[in-house]
Amino acid sequence: KEEYPDVLTFAGNGEPTMHPDFPKVIDVTLRLRDRYFPDAKVSVLSNATLVGRKEIADALMRVDNPILKIDASSDELVRKINKPVGHYCLDDIVKALKEFDGNFILQTMFLKSPDFDTAAPQSLQRWMEIVRELGPREIMVYTIDRETPDKSLGKYTVEEMTALVQPLLDEGYKIQIRG
Repeated sequence: KEEYPDVLTFAGNGEPTMHPDFPKVIDVTLRLRDRYFPDAKVSVLSNATLVGRKEIADALMRVDNPILKIDASSDELVRKINKPVGHYCLDDIVKALKEFDGNFILQTMFLKSPDFDTAAPQSLQRWMEIVRELGPREIMVYTIDRETPDKSLGKYTVEEMTALVQPLLDEGYKIQIRG
């Protein structure tokens, strides 16, 4: 029996949307998928930093699973966690994600250190406000899964993360929780 891929995923060591021909790559992938593996889904794992560019957003909207990341509920936390190079404004990302009308998967990592805690009450409350504002079709929450360069980073258990997102679960959001 022949086996076919069920998902074609753009991910890896770097941000897929930074490729200069990302929209064309998506178009070619979708054409090839439709021709050879019509039942396969196309997914893109993205840090969402370029989602404000129309051509990038349009390409992401064409895939089955745009998986877009927001790890922190403020620019200050983003700088501590993700350490973006260049301009980053969470409000701009949220504004751009509104254009998806909820047709995306929001991915968030919960973690803590002596300097921050993404699940501290104020941060968690603001993150939930962002979730409610965007209304993603699905949410993926997870924590550190492997060794990190910063040994002070701490992870959350599945049980802790479940408790953190329980209000959203109660509201009917579809949430995958991975430890």
